[in-house]
Amino acid sequence: MLYTRHFGIVTSFSPYSNFVRWVLLSRFQIRKLRPKSSLFSKTAFQVRVKKTDAKPLYLKHYTTRLPWWPSAGCLTAAVNLKSSNRNPVVQEFESVELSCIITDSQTNDPRIEWKKIQDDQTAYVFFDNRIQGDLAGRAELLGKTSLKIWNVTRTDSAIYRCEVVARNDRKEIDEIVIELTVQVKPVPPVCRVPKAVPVGKSATLQCQESEGYPRPHYSWYRNDVPLPTDSRANPRFRNSSFLLNPETGTLVFSAVHKEDSGQYYCIASNDAGSARCEEQELEVYDLNIGGIIGGVLVVLAVLALITVGICCAYRRGYFINNKQNGESYKNTGKPDGVNYIRTDEEVQSEGTKQKPFRKPRNRGVPNRESNILPRNPSDSYRKKG
Repeated sequence: MLYTRHFGIVTSFSPYSNFVRWVLLSRFQIRKLRPKSSLFSKTAFQVRVKKTDAKPLYLKHYTTRLPWWPSAGCLTAAVNLKSSNRNPVVQEFESVELSCIITDSQTNDPRIEWKKIQDDQTAYVFFDNRIQGDLAGRAELLGKTSLKIWNVTRTDSAIYRCEVVARNDRKEIDEIVIELTVQVKPVPPVCRVPKAVPVGKSATLQCQESEGYPRPHYSWYRNDVPLPTDSRANPRFRNSSFLLNPETGTLVFSAVHKEDSGQYYCIASNDAGSARCEEQELEVYDLNIGGIIGGVLVVLAVLALITVGICCAYRRGYFINNKQNGESYKNTGKPDGVNYIRTDEEVQSEGTKQKPFRKPRNRGVPNRESNILPRNPSDSYRKKG
């Protein structure tokens, strides 16, 4: 059996597993590995191979486990990260671990940073060897690079980025992205059920919940019996005609029947849990056509009686103005504090109605002056003098 010596070029090295990944530029197979310090400083090593049949020359990668450690002066490693779970899902108020593991690195004390990306904004979570931001007091660095969060809330749902800087590695920087999803249990939804609906009319029942995450699905129950999304798909509900939208929680009856009466409630559920609203009664009643017609007739009869009463009162003169001496009169109102000036027509009309002025008879004084009354007593004495 013929053996020969050949050299391979190192491409990466893991100090944690002693594995070397290298390239063999030959058409020989690996037989035995021997380290050679003088060549290893040049990122190479000497291998003993078994010669095979002649084949075309090509590049071939090999991974070999070494029983020895490389010298510190050889930068053969490249920092690499991995995670056991890149999409962790946890319920609210529980704890979660964001896994970030260094698989390949030659640096003993790399720099670790965690960042939180939410709503297009980036904030530090772990920087300068301490927890920062809204996770202060609720998180710690687990192991060497992983991050553990206690009592998670819905605001912790975000993208987290683990960044490692290894100065002594050929590839100094690597990062890994982890998306955390926090599930929130729904709260009791708000249900709206009409109290009473006549037969043959449409009715809409609504159910809404805004706290749960992911968004809950809705289901309706009548007398503790679940309702299908379409009444036509279930023979049990062949006498009903309704459609249920589990995404919006709307239950629509195109035409209600007597069988649709009962106690209704809604349940909102997601992966974190479920919640229901209180039962509400829906009454479906028949329309009383005879009662409606009778009510209309009563209203018409009342209107007819009112009309007849007004006509009788008018004929008896209750709505005619009083007359004095065959003529109607008007009482002219004079507001207080206003000097009223009468027109000539009013003066003439009043003059015709007043009695004619009769001069007093003065048999003792035959002259004309006695008929004229003095303006004041002093004038009369003056004229006699």
